Amino acid sequence: MSLFLIQTNSNVPIYRQLVEQVQRLVTSGRLSEGEQLPSVRQLAEELAVNPMTISKAYSQLEQEGILVRKRGIGMAVATATGSSTDLIAEAVNEVVNQALQLGMDKRTLNSHINETWARLTEGKD
Repeated sequence: MSLFLIQTNSNVPIYRQLVEQVQRLVTSGRLSEGEQLPSVRQLAEELAVNPMTISKAYSQLEQEGILVRKRGIGMAVATATGSSTDLIAEAVNEVVNQALQLGMDKRTLNSHINETWARLTEGKD
């Protein structure tokens, strides 16, 4: 099973989904310093996406200092940065802003969050 969960029907580009997921995995400690990531070709095959999409995500993560390119080995985690609280706060702010712009009330938003939580954590108890 892959560390990455790509949603092809999302409005978020696949490379952006990968960038955000690597950021969260590093911040949470699920990917640790020095840990090697799959090669571009390997991950592209695993996720059934264009290798350029993986390359774009890896390049952005390298520019951000999250990944480092190791000659002859590939991409590895550079260092853990930020905190999981910071990352989730940014995501929650974005979701709440979107809900407000759509005229959604708090109860409806909470219902969507609870349904999504249940769907994504099904069988993980």
